[in-house]
Amino acid sequence: VDEKKARPVQIVQANKDDHTFELNESALEKILLQDHVKDLNVVVVSVAGAFRKGKSFLLDFMLRYMRNSDKDSWMGDNDDPLTGFTWRGGCERETTGIQVWSEVFVVDKPDGSKVAVLLVDTQGAFDSQSTIKDSATVFALSTMTSSIQVILKLFTEYGRLALEEVSKKPFQSLMFLIRDWCFPYEYCYGLKGGNEFLDKRLQVKHNQHEELQNVRNHIQHCFSNINCFLLPHPGLKVATNPKFDGRLRDINEDFKTELARLVPLLLAPNQLVEKEIGGNKVTCRDLLEYFKSYIKIYQGEELPHPKTMLQATAEANNLTAVAGAKAMYSKKMEQICGGDKPYIAPADLKRCHEEIRNCSVSYFRSVKKMGGKEFCQHYQNQLESELEEAYTNFSKQNDGKNIFYAARTPATLFVVMFTTYVVSGVTGFIGLSALAALANLVMGVALLSLCTWGYVKYSGEFREVGTMIDEVAEALWVQVVVNSIRASLTEQGSQQTRLKTH
Repeated sequence: VDEKKARPVQIVQANKDDHTFELNESALEKILLQDHVKDLNVVVVSVAGAFRKGKSFLLDFMLRYMRNSDKDSWMGDNDDPLTGFTWRGGCERETTGIQVWSEVFVVDKPDGSKVAVLLVDTQGAFDSQSTIKDSATVFALSTMTSSIQVILKLFTEYGRLALEEVSKKPFQSLMFLIRDWCFPYEYCYGLKGGNEFLDKRLQVKHNQHEELQNVRNHIQHCFSNINCFLLPHPGLKVATNPKFDGRLRDINEDFKTELARLVPLLLAPNQLVEKEIGGNKVTCRDLLEYFKSYIKIYQGEELPHPKTMLQATAEANNLTAVAGAKAMYSKKMEQICGGDKPYIAPADLKRCHEEIRNCSVSYFRSVKKMGGKEFCQHYQNQLESELEEAYTNFSKQNDGKNIFYAARTPATLFVVMFTTYVVSGVTGFIGLSALAALANLVMGVALLSLCTWGYVKYSGEFREVGTMIDEVAEALWVQVVVNSIRASLTEQGSQQTRLKTH
């Protein structure tokens, strides 16, 4: 995506009338299935929290960092307005549902690998137009698909179940970002003060209510990395000026200083955390399947049970393994009999298919999956069925390269025309005019079919008609020519057997 054309794209739409959510699959596919990113491991950075707390504002500084990280001062000039995700001051919400930035950033990590970075903006929670379910759904979708998120009890219960399924912690990195911190004399701004504050808040004490103890325990058991960052207030010009457009000169120095430390903590190449589900790193292609599975379980009137969420994860987990195995099969088969490859003998093609199919099924089995043996077997059966369908298509494509196969239809029609011409002449000569007329009719139909077939192949129009002619010619070829050859070979074999007997 061209940087100038990049924009926020709504991928989860909130319906304010019936409080349901709808996934814009086509928009998400255009973003995640771009050729240069679809097979890269993905880092999903999502900011969620209460409404009117500056989530979009923060994400726009992240965008600025991603575009200028190679420069000395990534924050830009003092008079540059802030662009990207739409935001504004005031008390009414701006973002609804879930939006992603259409430009996926490709970053080289210190270990030499490339990752795709996706920035996600979410609807603010607890505003006057949203129900508790609305807020929880947005939190859940973004937490289950991203790397940095605010926590909710439902997610930690899902995490506990996922932890039983796979020994690794289900979520990667959680950062609590506290803006407008007013007590720097107790805990200093930044990561150090934030982590000290967080450690105290997450302490489990005997005199706490059981629910509070459980939340603290679940958070620590579900996330591999938990941090907290304290940000000062951005200043009165930011909070009270309705014309504020994000220029640095209007923001307090303390806020700019801490912001310059915060964003690299999240987005510097050595800090990027790749999304993992079930112990497997997730690619952009995989993420699409997870979104499709997760959105289904949030369509009801009630929040889903954590077990339902776990089942959806297992389903998406298996579907991504199927997609990966199919992609491997298609890539290897394309190298053998793709559009630019010459014709290959059917027996050799079948042998290659069986070898590659076995490799693809082995790959599927080797991927860590959730759901148990019987659950995964269903998806293995689905994979094997889809691979056979793909082989059928490759086989047809290969047959089309055979010059004799391509000439089969016109050759068959020509033989029909020649045969009926001879029959017409002979029957007309001996006075069987009715048979001669019938032969002439068949010859005319064959000639018309041949002309039509030639036009279809030349113009590409009326392809259904061309397919019908091919099928009829194929049937004639099999019934007459192939069966005749088979019968003659059988007769020759019988004669040789009789000669040996005598």
